[in-house]
Amino acid sequence: MTDLPHIPVLLAEVLASLHLGAGPAAVIDGTFGAGGYTRAILAADPRNRVLAIDRDPTAIAAGQSLVAEAGGRLVLVQGRFGDLDAIARDHGFAEADGVVLDIGVSSMQLDQAERGFSFRFDGPLDMRMERAGESAADLVNEASEAALADVIYHYGEERRARAVARALIEARRRARIETTAALAEVVAGVVRTEPGSGIHPATRTFQALRIAVNDELGELQRALHAAERTLRPGGRLAVVTFHSLEDRIVKQFFSARSGRAVAASRHLPMASQPAPRSFTLATKGPVTAGEAEAYANPRARSAKLRAGERTDGPAPPPLTVLETLASLPETQTRGGRR
Repeated sequence: MTDLPHIPVLLAEVLASLHLGAGPAAVIDGTFGAGGYTRAILAADPRNRVLAIDRDPTAIAAGQSLVAEAGGRLVLVQGRFGDLDAIARDHGFAEADGVVLDIGVSSMQLDQAERGFSFRFDGPLDMRMERAGESAADLVNEASEAALADVIYHYGEERRARAVARALIEARRRARIETTAALAEVVAGVVRTEPGSGIHPATRTFQALRIAVNDELGELQRALHAAERTLRPGGRLAVVTFHSLEDRIVKQFFSARSGRAVAASRHLPMASQPAPRSFTLATKGPVTAGEAEAYANPRARSAKLRAGERTDGPAPPPLTVLETLASLPETQTRGGRR
């Protein structure tokens, strides 16, 4: 295996956006993964401390060597970053100097066939980051046609969502869909991509199922609010996203919390009024990878970094508009339980 999965995206830009300065810093890495950001933060100053969180038990096990190497400066906790404020209080990071979030599935997870995240390798149709709860196979084989179409359309932005859902229902009548290869084959039968695009027909469907199984967008909006409650005045929040659904939530959060009204769109028909400022913007628009990084690390091509600095104002109530962006429309429900 190459070293590619261990390359943290936009590393220099993330460190710059955290603006840790010359003094010791207490930083929360809400998405530990392979530990790339954590390692760099610890290396930046021998006095820095990091609380690293990951919901994947495999990442926690793999990170124990870095915990030992850090000599007491790293606390590694299995948990969800949506709970990072409670986790921070429990481990002495109640007023953090920085929070970094790298959203979505990790390269390591994609490269492990047995995790079932990717159509590049045949494996069990799992996709569970915590290896517990409802799997993608459960969702594909038990949800109603309408519910599947809703998930694939809203979380995958797949225009052929209804056709994919119909095809999945027909396929599972013959036999349960239990592997990534079986799912990819069904989707490829009804979705076409442009020749030479390099995009697999099942890309959007796999994304949609992964987001639904792990409640990724719900966790993201909870994490943004949790970071807001945890950062000290002057502390920085840096968030790296990889697709439009994630970036839309982060963009709206920073827009609203920096005193701007949330603009109406087809995803959010009702605009909101600006609230008291809890952040100032630390980046002007999204920061993207340079040509050299995008060439060396293909995952960086779609990455967007947004960052903000905490003001001394109190944390306002959570933004209901973010809950709307993170959820399926209220008229839609999950499963054959519809």
